[in-house]
Formats: sequence, structure tokens, C-alpha cells
Amino acid sequence: MNTVVKKYIETWNILDGAERRAAVDALFTEDVEYADPNVHITGRDALDAYIAQTQAQIPGGVFALASEVSSHHDLGRFTWQVGPAGGAPFAVGYDFVAVEDGRVRRLYGFFS
Repeated sequence: MNTVVKKYIETWNILDGAERRAAVDALFTEDVEYADPNVHITGRDALDAYIAQTQAQIPGGVFALASEVSSHHDLGRFTWQVGPAGGAPFAVGYDFVAVEDGRVRRLYGFFS
């Protein structure tokens, strides 16, 4: 679970579209379900587009894991943050992830 979550956070920091899409394809199931306070989407195409949209809204924002990953069975939860590189975070979130065959199948995010 730790490896999956670390790859998930890294994916949000990949600015190159082709590289990010390759990471999305490798990490998420084809029918991934993703929900946070702003969206509820299904599929890799929608998720990749949402990540790109988010990156455009927070130029220079760097996502980082902000807690240990707590997990049992194929479920995990963790805290992340985003802010300028080396600076104070301007947003913090809590995510819950369900993994299927080593890939993210469902992810639910909460902002604080």
C-alpha cells in the first residue's frame, strides 16, 4: 500500500502530459472511481484530465505525503499537502484508497 500511495502522490506532480498519462495508466484501473469535494469521476481519461486541470489551477504547487499510510486488507488512508516547493502548504487533504490487484480502483478525497 505504501508504494501505491507514494506513486499516487508522485503522479500529481508529473507536469509532462504523456509521462503523467503513462503513470495514470500504470497505477489506476481502467474504471477507476475518484471523488473529492469538486468532482466525482470515473475512468483514467477523466482522472488524467482532472489532474492536469488541478495542476493548471495551482502553478508551482507540489504535492507531498504528509502522514504515514494506514492500511488493512486492500484499503488505505493518508494525509497529503500541497504548496510551493520548500514552502508552507496552502492545502491539506485526507484520502481513502481501495486497491485492486495492485492498482487504485477507488479513491475518495477530503480537503481541510
